Amino acid sequence: MMKTKYFWMLLVACFLGTQVMNAQDNKSGKREHKRMTMEQMSEMQANKIANQLGLDDAKTAKFKEVYKKYMKELNELRKKDMPQKQDMKKGEPQAPKQMTDAEVDKMMRERFAESRKMLDIREKYYDEFRKFLSPKQVQKMYDQGQMNRGKFHKEMNRRAGMKRQGGQPGNPAPGQPQPQN
Repeated sequence: MMKTKYFWMLLVACFLGTQVMNAQDNKSGKREHKRMTMEQMSEMQANKIANQLGLDDAKTAKFKEVYKKYMKELNELRKKDMPQKQDMKKGEPQAPKQMTDAEVDKMMRERFAESRKMLDIREKYYDEFRKFLSPKQVQKMYDQGQMNRGKFHKEMNRRAGMKRQGGQPGNPAPGQPQPQN
């Protein structure tokens, strides 16, 4: 009885000690999370999708090569829209700008043009992927990419909410409804 009591006390003490050391590492900045580059994210996605499709080594190598080119083209197209989004001041809520009909018309036409360019890229790479994948595999790849983007946006929104609330994950962003328990 006495040995088990000491054993559990020792186990709890070790657990608490590791927690304190982790907290100190995080405060001192020893554990920094480095941002992944777009190339690294594309590589990781390509590996994941290749595994889900069950490709052999030769097809996986070809798939990764084409997939990285595909993602690079899509990302370059998306980056063209980035300067408008980066103009917003960080941390300050922006009042919605009243746009004229001409400005709205111009913005909508630019969106349509961007959508056409994205569709052209998808069609171009569909033909490339079809050289070594079946249509069902290509569809699964595109569906997986859509799902990954949704998860990415949810995570980014979650993190943005944490920053606005001082890093407390339980608090929603300003203007968001309180979760009900």
